[in-house]
Amino acid sequence: MCLLGSTNTQAQQSTIITPIEAVMRAAEAATTKERFVRGVFEMVVRGSGRQDSMAYLNSEVDYRDQRALTLAILPRAQAALQQLYGTDVVNALKGKRLRVTGSAQRATIWFYSNGQRTEKYYFQTHVMIFRADQITVIGDS
Repeated sequence: MCLLGSTNTQAQQSTIITPIEAVMRAAEAATTKERFVRGVFEMVVRGSGRQDSMAYLNSEVDYRDQRALTLAILPRAQAALQQLYGTDVVNALKGKRLRVTGSAQRATIWFYSNGQRTEKYYFQTHVMIFRADQITVIGDS
């Protein structure tokens, strides 16, 4: 019985998770003790941007789209990816099909007005990228 459980876990870990599956699973996980979904995600980078020191790659053109999976890339990983691709990660990976290892988690994004947080918010689904080796380019879109 334990052996069967191990095989199931290995099969789940090797299954590719699409952006929409990541969004749905992260929403479900938000109500549990885990709060995130570990796995291997696959997406085409259709949108990208920067805010402060972070770079973001999105599976949808509009990062606010509720179906979007967003890779939130920390500065250290950005530097390593720039060395790999010879240019900024936002430019290098746009239009590429990526395979990403990590954990998807629902993030609350608050709206601000005149520098003050309002009561309005929406959710995004993020995979934090700490290391360049979490991302593999597997093709063009």
